[in-house]
Amino acid sequence: MQFKIGICQMMVMEDKGENIEKAESMIREAAGNGARVVVLPEMFNCPYENKYFPLYAEAYPGETTERLSLMAMESNIYLIAGSIPEQEGDHIYNTSFIFGPDGKLIGRHRKMHLFDIDVEGKIRFKESDTLGYGEEITVVETEFGKIGVAICYDMRFPELMRLMVLEGAEVIIVPAAFNMTTGPAHWDITIKARALDNQVYFVAASPARNMDATYHAYGHSSIVSPWGDVIAQADEKETILYGEIDLEKVKKVRRELPLLQHRRTTLYDVVKKKLLKNRR
Repeated sequence: MQFKIGICQMMVMEDKGENIEKAESMIREAAGNGARVVVLPEMFNCPYENKYFPLYAEAYPGETTERLSLMAMESNIYLIAGSIPEQEGDHIYNTSFIFGPDGKLIGRHRKMHLFDIDVEGKIRFKESDTLGYGEEITVVETEFGKIGVAICYDMRFPELMRLMVLEGAEVIIVPAAFNMTTGPAHWDITIKARALDNQVYFVAASPARNMDATYHAYGHSSIVSPWGDVIAQADEKETILYGEIDLEKVKKVRRELPLLQHRRTTLYDVVKKKLLKNRR
């Protein structure tokens, strides 16, 4: 089973309507060039800054999701719609909505691990000042097989990635927005490590770098194979990145280097119980 994927590494501006229109234009172009799965970046309709999240937040269904649902249907694609600030009651979540070719919602991932960091002298950000924590692992069923979806900081947690694979994911897609401190240091190595650890295609979608914004995204959207090969990678500029996903490659790698079969889960459970007992 093979399919073409397209990542819309778009420039995110302050105008919400302009961002949605840009997303629609890039989705249309990607689908026109044969992409069956199209991915948008994290917070694609909203500048990545805490003060904007409540201002741009919308309940589902809302302006952004209704238009992207229509785009998925018109383009006959699976759309991993990056993420947007989602309002539910008194809470705002960093949420990725996933639509099928019929425009119906097939999944929704709320960012589970919030980006609360303080790198001395470089960057401080605390998503939990405005956002709530997601509680569910997200794996969606498609005609191509199962796809896991997470958001940015989630990909630093190998436990979450492994749980997706145990639920059958052969592709993991992560809308993300690493910055100019964490990106050069950790972006490439984390993407490759998650692909290799789990023997999946790992797809990471970033916004383009907007130097007029307060938060400068690293860019470099990437597609990495289950063998760790970089299938395609962008630079920091606005572009659509394409790659071919071959799920037979996943099966071949898992057959020849059967990491998932070699896990000693019984032993892990014993060690875990000992550690928990010693902490009491």
